[in-house]
Amino acid sequence: MSATHHSDEHVPFLDPSDPGFSIRSEAVLRAREASWWARTPYGLAVLRYEEMKQMINHPLLRQGSYRWPDHNQAGGVWAQWWKRMMLNREGADHARLRKLGAPAFAPRLVAGMIPRFQELADELIRDFEADGKCEFMDRFAGPYATRVVCELVGVSHEQWQEFADLAVTMGLALGVTYARDEARVDAATTRFFAIAERIVADRRCKPRDDFISALINANEDKDALSDQELYDMIVLSIFGGIDTTRSQIGLVMAMFIEHPDQWALLGDNPDLARSAVEEVMRLRPTTTWVTREAVEDFEFKGVPIARGTTIHLFSGAAASDPDYFTPGFDITANRKPHFGFGGGRHHCIGSQIARADMTEALKLLAQRLKSPVYDGEPKWLPDSGNTGPLTLPMAFDSQTVGQCGNPRSP
Repeated sequence: MSATHHSDEHVPFLDPSDPGFSIRSEAVLRAREASWWARTPYGLAVLRYEEMKQMINHPLLRQGSYRWPDHNQAGGVWAQWWKRMMLNREGADHARLRKLGAPAFAPRLVAGMIPRFQELADELIRDFEADGKCEFMDRFAGPYATRVVCELVGVSHEQWQEFADLAVTMGLALGVTYARDEARVDAATTRFFAIAERIVADRRCKPRDDFISALINANEDKDALSDQELYDMIVLSIFGGIDTTRSQIGLVMAMFIEHPDQWALLGDNPDLARSAVEEVMRLRPTTTWVTREAVEDFEFKGVPIARGTTIHLFSGAAASDPDYFTPGFDITANRKPHFGFGGGRHHCIGSQIARADMTEALKLLAQRLKSPVYDGEPKWLPDSGNTGPLTLPMAFDSQTVGQCGNPRSP
């Protein structure tokens, strides 16, 4: 169902289901210039900053992605988890889960992990920097995002490849081939639940001052997480931490390859890394839009919105709205908040860990890999939904290469 009224025909039309659709296309920019919203084959899209800010917090909208399994006639292990988990719960239930999960993401615990992020980034860079080139997703983004999660949940880093492979398979559920891939998706999800149960059993015997122990302690609160909710949250933390962080680190690198002056600036000023992460996530978030659904009829800025209407909030379009942001990519600019981690009651609970691990990685990458360029054609996920590089071949100059007398040819 979509909002309809007499002047709909004058409102731009966008089709995010078209395989060639790009959230950064001229069509989207033209639509944003013409109107704060656009019609789509399913519901409407919000394109401008002010309207996005209001809609993402609107009391008559709920998280929209809970219906995804139903759209695919899916009812297996992944589908049941997707509907149960915090992301797709509402009201008091959502607030309770978020409150109980919050201590596991406390600033003190995140700060305690920073030395490990630094050591991990250093180890991975050392492994390829002398080569003067690498396939960045394979050599850095994938292992870094996955091993951060291994560190977070307290399992051996030797398991990182299994975690990475399981996350890729589980991620097929969010694509157009979900129905075809459901058996594989459910097998991967079942394996992650078995891992979560094993971790919890181990930590109950041998508590630590860490993420999982903090969740287990919340499990004993008077409003307690049930064991199922505990496992659901751990699986969400593993899957979400790997899948989105890997893609986002790839988008960070791609953005800087395309803006070499900003990379040089960051290399000379590593303290800009935190604002660099924010600037990339403003313009190239891996989650290009978030979805809401109207829980009752209401009117917004003269547009009647019927109960059940799907609202697509186009994060990238809103966060480059020229009424609120000066054009361009500038890691020194003081910007308004972006929507790369969602917003409102459903903002990403793990955003502080993601910000911290990407910031530490970026500090070292910019100091060690100089003048990066593409070394071949990257392969990309579609530029809509959850996006990012599949492969990112790059070449660079490094101090190690220079000392060997074999710098990259210009």
